[in-house]
Amino acid sequence: MDLGIAGRRAAVAAASKGLGLATASALAAAGVHVAICGRDRASVEAAASGTDLVPLVADVGTPDGAQGFVRAAHEALGGIDILVTNAGGPPPGRFADITDLGDYARAFELNCLSTIAMCTEAVPAMQAQKWGRVVAITSIAVRQPMPYLILSNTARAGVTGFLKTLAGEVAPDGVTVNSLQPGLHDTERLRSLGGADPTGVPTGTLGRPADFGAIAAFLCSDQARFLTGAAIQVDGGAYGGLQ
Repeated sequence: MDLGIAGRRAAVAAASKGLGLATASALAAAGVHVAICGRDRASVEAAASGTDLVPLVADVGTPDGAQGFVRAAHEALGGIDILVTNAGGPPPGRFADITDLGDYARAFELNCLSTIAMCTEAVPAMQAQKWGRVVAITSIAVRQPMPYLILSNTARAGVTGFLKTLAGEVAPDGVTVNSLQPGLHDTERLRSLGGADPTGVPTGTLGRPADFGAIAAFLCSDQARFLTGAAIQVDGGAYGGLQ
């Protein structure tokens, strides 16, 4: 399927591995010029090796780092038409485990303020050119908070509210804003949390990052121009609610 975005320019955050890299790869396969970032130079350059992906070193876990990545991607690509926001997750823990309120502030900075910062840097130019796509990779925890991840649950719910509000404000300018809420996918992050067991997933399997990337790329397509303000779970049917 031709997504109608060949020649567009995309910045994909935290894409040296996992769902970020899968999304960047899917966009590149659709003919998009893609810049990716990671905190470790060796890792991000290895991810881009043998591809047309442009590797940049940036830590999007802080607002300054997030904005710096977008600026660097803009310079490398000559502009940004597509922004995919993404970041690692904060440490696991329950309410009783998190006794330092600074942990909440750091989680909010990592999983909420970083996305706001990237949008602040990239979206005005999209509005000016009357075309743009923002896709945020968040978590199914926004719909169904996950045990032992109170920091992530809290911060990602906040960014979902921001994205929904932004979508309504920029829709008249031809800019769409959507989020994807991944469930259990076969990634390094999931394995590090000891959660690589698909029990409870109706499909009986973990998600494949490449499949997730294809869904993200469609949200960036020309055909998806009428899809905005959506928060879509990609979880193999694990979430059982009606909304």
